[in-house]
Amino acid sequence: MPRSTTRGETAFLDLRRDILSGSLLPGQRLQFSELSARYTTSVGALREALSRLAEQGLVISEPQQGFRVVPVSPDDLRDLTAARVEIETMALRRALAAGDLAWEARLVAAHHILYGTGQLSDEDPRRVTEEWTAAHRRFHEVLLEACDIRRLREIAASLRDAAELYRRWSRYLRTEQDRDIAGEHEAMLRAALARDADQAVALLTRHIEYTTNAVLATGKLSADADGADAEQSAETAGEAAGPRADGHADGRAGGRSDRRTRDAAAGRPRRGSGARGGR
Repeated sequence: MPRSTTRGETAFLDLRRDILSGSLLPGQRLQFSELSARYTTSVGALREALSRLAEQGLVISEPQQGFRVVPVSPDDLRDLTAARVEIETMALRRALAAGDLAWEARLVAAHHILYGTGQLSDEDPRRVTEEWTAAHRRFHEVLLEACDIRRLREIAASLRDAAELYRRWSRYLRTEQDRDIAGEHEAMLRAALARDADQAVALLTRHIEYTTNAVLATGKLSADADGADAEQSAETAGEAAGPRADGHADGRAGGRSDRRTRDAAAGRPRRGSGARGGR
């Protein structure tokens, strides 16, 4: 039987979705009274959820001031990217050295699911679906899963979670229209299965750095930019999330994009609907 979802788990999922969708803005203070009314849940459940989000780097806890959504900045993005490259490529090399046939099978399966999952929302092509986000996270987890150092894997996962906010902003800022992210995933899969560590590391590094370079190039996170630009970007992100029946932002939907056109041009098969994330 499937396990029941606790109030803390529900609050965690709702808060995480609204942070990543832009409904809760970067730097916004998270007052328990407001959140309790918004999500119709207890302070205890919210405290549990916020503590988990702090572990993922999506909120920060400040002494005597409570919690707020993590702010975004060029320096933080650069630091986060450098840390991800160092940690994830180290874990990848160890995974390629230690991975067995069962790991290869899990990696192929994770890639297959990623490829078959719609990436973008039907309602708003700037919004990535929660289903694709989960499949994308799983592919990258399995890619490093054979690494024999557990703490290294855990650090890598934590850094990926922290980068999720920037990935969502990259989509809202329209920096990835011409990106073949499906092709990137397929190339990483092939390099991993071939145990070509140098090629796999180079591909993963470019994959991680693409979003950073694209977001920084917009100037929207520039410390010298007018504050209204950042505020407008945040408002745009929130509007892009769209309303749910209960008034919350929602990122769950099927996905479509111009990926079909690129698949057809490249001679790739089309399966199901939505933008593809894996091949």
